[in-house]
Amino acid sequence: MKTNFFTRLLLWTGLGLLLVWSLGPIYWTLASSVTPTEDFSTRPIHFYPQHFTFDHYARVLGISISRIGGVEVWKQFRAALFNSVVTSVAATVLCVAISALGAYAFTRLRFPGRQMLFGLVVATLAIPAYAVLIPLYQIMIKMHLVDTYVGVALIYVSAYLPLSLWLLRSVFEALPVSLEEAAQLDGAGRLFIFFNIVLPLAGPGLAAAGILTFLGAWGQYLVPLIFSPQVTKPLTVLIPEFVTKNFIDYGLITASGSIAIIIPALVVIFLNRYLVSGLLAGSVK
Repeated sequence: MKTNFFTRLLLWTGLGLLLVWSLGPIYWTLASSVTPTEDFSTRPIHFYPQHFTFDHYARVLGISISRIGGVEVWKQFRAALFNSVVTSVAATVLCVAISALGAYAFTRLRFPGRQMLFGLVVATLAIPAYAVLIPLYQIMIKMHLVDTYVGVALIYVSAYLPLSLWLLRSVFEALPVSLEEAAQLDGAGRLFIFFNIVLPLAGPGLAAAGILTFLGAWGQYLVPLIFSPQVTKPLTVLIPEFVTKNFIDYGLITASGSIAIIIPALVVIFLNRYLVSGLLAGSVK
C-alpha cells in the first residue's frame, strides 16, 4: 500500500529529528575539538569552527607538552585509555564465558528450582546500582579489590551478566536439540557438544552479548568513579577532571572525548550485523 505525502513527510521529519538528537552531540564534540580555545568565548555562537586547530589533539596525544596539576596530560590519558580497554575487555570475556555456560545449563539441564533460580538472576536487572553501592564497597574493601582491574571487571560482570544470560538462554533455546542428541548417540560428552557444536551455532548470540557488555563497561562512570579512583581510573573518570577550579578546558575535554568514542564506534560499525543477528537469534524457533 502506498503512503501519502503527509505520512512520508511525517516519517522523514521524525527520522531527521532522531538523527539530529543522536548525532548532534557527536558533531558538536568533534567540531569543538578543532576549535581554538579563544573562540569558545566568542559571540554569537557558530555551529561550525571559524578557525581550525589541532592543538588540543597534540596535547592529548603528547605531541605538545601540557600539564594539569603538575602531571602531563598525555601520560594521564594514556593510562586511562589502557585502563578502559583492559577492564572492558576483561569484563566482556568473563561475562560472555560465564553467561554462556549458565545459559546452556538453564536450557538443557534439568535440576530442582531451575526456573526460579533463573528468574531471580534476571530479576537483579531491576535493582538500581546506587542501592547496592555501599554494601558492594564494603565487600570490595574487605577483599582488597578496590582500585584493581579484577575488582572493577567483576563489578561489570555482575552488572551485565543477567542481561547476557537472558539473551543467550533465548539463543540456546532456538537451537535444534536433534544435533546434540545425534552427537550423544555417537558418544560425545556434554562439554564436547557444548564447545564444538553449540557455541559455533550460537556465534551471533555470543557476539551480541559481548558487544552489549563491552559498550556498557566502556561507558560506565559511577562505578569506576567510586571503585577506580587512582590506579585503574578509566577515560570516563579522567575526562571530567580536565575541569579545573578556575578554568574549563573545553578543547581538551572534547578532543579526549572524540578519541574515547573511536573504539566503541568501530565496534558498532563493524560488528553491527552480529549484534542485530544475535538479538534476533532467539526470536524465531
